[in-house]
Amino acid sequence: MIARALAVWCLLLLLAVLNGGVRDTWLSPALGDTPGRAISTVLLSLLILMATRLTVRWIGPRSAGSAMAIGALWVVLTLAFEFGVGHYGFGKSWAELLADYDLLRGRIWILVLLVTFLAPLLTARLRGMLADSYQTRT
Repeated sequence: MIARALAVWCLLLLLAVLNGGVRDTWLSPALGDTPGRAISTVLLSLLILMATRLTVRWIGPRSAGSAMAIGALWVVLTLAFEFGVGHYGFGKSWAELLADYDLLRGRIWILVLLVTFLAPLLTARLRGMLADSYQTRT
């Protein structure tokens, strides 16, 4: 299950990179930085939900706990990639990287992390893969 979850995270990473390209090439130049980033964040969140919905059966979480563990793994990998590659690969300052988390400046990137964490659990439940805790007790 973990190897499959890692493979799907690589797909999510590809979607995120492509989404960033769309943001930097079209959205932000046309709409401004903050609106472009907001639309990009919502778009990426939807892409993550769609990709997870299409792959969750293949990943195969058998419990809510394992689905949440997959989501947590994806968030840790995303943060490691974002800060590691952003800082060491692209030379961005830590302050510049943390700016995407400043809700007071209209930065809603945290939504992507929340969706990334919850997507395996939500999609597995929607697909009927996880036993509801109420049904388990009766």
